[in-house]
Amino acid sequence: MDIKAKVAALSVASNSLLVILKLVVGLMIGSVSVISEAIHSGLDLVAALIAFFSVRTSSLPPDEQHRYGHGKIENVSGTIEAILIFIAAIWIIVEAVDKLIVGVEVSTVGPGLVVMGISAALNFGISSLLFRVARQTGSIALEADALHLRTDVYTSVGVFVGLGLIHFTGLSILDPLIALGVALLIIKASWELTRRAFMPLVDVALPAQDEQIITDILSSYRATGDILGYHKLRTRQAGADRHVDLHILLPGNRDLVSVHDLSDAIEFDIREQLANTSVLIHMEPCCKEAEKDCDNCWFRKQNEPGEVP
Repeated sequence: MDIKAKVAALSVASNSLLVILKLVVGLMIGSVSVISEAIHSGLDLVAALIAFFSVRTSSLPPDEQHRYGHGKIENVSGTIEAILIFIAAIWIIVEAVDKLIVGVEVSTVGPGLVVMGISAALNFGISSLLFRVARQTGSIALEADALHLRTDVYTSVGVFVGLGLIHFTGLSILDPLIALGVALLIIKASWELTRRAFMPLVDVALPAQDEQIITDILSSYRATGDILGYHKLRTRQAGADRHVDLHILLPGNRDLVSVHDLSDAIEFDIREQLANTSVLIHMEPCCKEAEKDCDNCWFRKQNEPGEVP
C-alpha cells in the first residue's frame, strides 16, 4: 500500500473505535449530544472507507476505458461524503428538536466527558496526519476525510464543554441545544466539502495560485526570448491530477528538434513546481507568411511580454 492508502486505513481503524465508544457511552448516559457524535463518527467511518477505496482506485494507471486515468474517482467520493455528512446533520436536528419538545434527562456526564476527550485528541492527531499527506499528494479524498475528522474535533470539544456545564448547572436541556450546534457545524463542513469536491467534476480551472505559477514560468521564457508569447491556456483538475494545455508562439524558422527540446523544458518546469501535472503544448509560428524574416520580425519587436490573443 502507498502512503495515501495507509493513512486512509488508519482513519478507518480510529473511526471504528470511536463509533463503538461514543454509541455505548451515549446510550448508557442517555445523552443525545453524545449519540449525535456517535452518528457523526459513523458517517466519518463511512467516509473513511470511501476514501480508502477511492485513493487505491485513483492511483491505478490509465487503461483502455480510462485514458486520462482514474483521478476523478476521488472527487466523486468527496461529493458522496459531503452528502452523507448533510444527511447526518438533518438526523441530529430532528432528534435534538424532539428532545427539546418531550424533554431529556442526562443521568451522568463522567463517561461522556472521557469519551469526548479521547475523541477530540485522537481525531486531531489523525486529521493532522491526513491533511499533511493530502497536501503532499494532492488527494481530495484524503482532504475530505481530514475535514470530516477535524469537524469531529470541534464538535467533540463542544459536547465536552456542554456536558461539563450540565454537570455544574444541572440543566439537561443544554444537551439537545449542543446537539443542534453540532449539526450546524456539520452542515457547514458539508457545504465546504461539496464545493471543494464537486467543482473539478465540471472541469473548473486550477486555483489562482496554481495558474500564477504556470504564467510565471511562461513569462520567464518570454523574458529570455525563448518564446514570443502564449495563448489558449486551459487548466483543470481530476483528483490529485492536474491537466494543463496551451499554445506557444515561436519564430517560424525554428527547427523541429529545438522546438521539441523547448517544449520538454517548459513541461519539466511546470511539473517541477506542480506535482502530478500533465502538460500538453501546441507550438505554432507567430506568422504563417513564409517570406517573413523571423529574426527581425515585427512581432518580436512590438509584442509586450505576457499572454497574447
